[in-house]
Amino acid sequence: MHLKYLHTMVRVTDLEASMAFYGLLGLKEIRRYDSEAGRFSLIYLASEGNEETPLELTYNWDGDDGLPSDSRHFGHLAYEVGNIYEMCQHLMDNGVTINRPPRDGRMAFVRSPDNISIELLQQGDALASAEPWASMESTGHW
Repeated sequence: MHLKYLHTMVRVTDLEASMAFYGLLGLKEIRRYDSEAGRFSLIYLASEGNEETPLELTYNWDGDDGLPSDSRHFGHLAYEVGNIYEMCQHLMDNGVTINRPPRDGRMAFVRSPDNISIELLQQGDALASAEPWASMESTGHW
């Protein structure tokens, strides 16, 4: 039996804010489908070299009251990063809250504008513990 992973889809309420957030993670738009009849857009994002496993943002032009306020039923998206401290600093510098700081040099969590939990994992071995991350408290939940 053949099985091939295609993509992950998340529904978004503010396309501009979501595109900006995922852009901070290094994802770029690789294709788009706009449906006039259905009044929705599908935007596929991927990091360079990983176009075969995109993230699909589904945006309903007339709003999406069906989105839960917490999105915990979804779980989370996970991305490997080259330097977790640099990525978290980059996100913080751009107004993103680090919900679970990388105290262990290995893992952090943030949330998208639509409250999707995003796990960031250090590529390879964990980095040595460093401030301000080692003593930073968690914020909210992830």
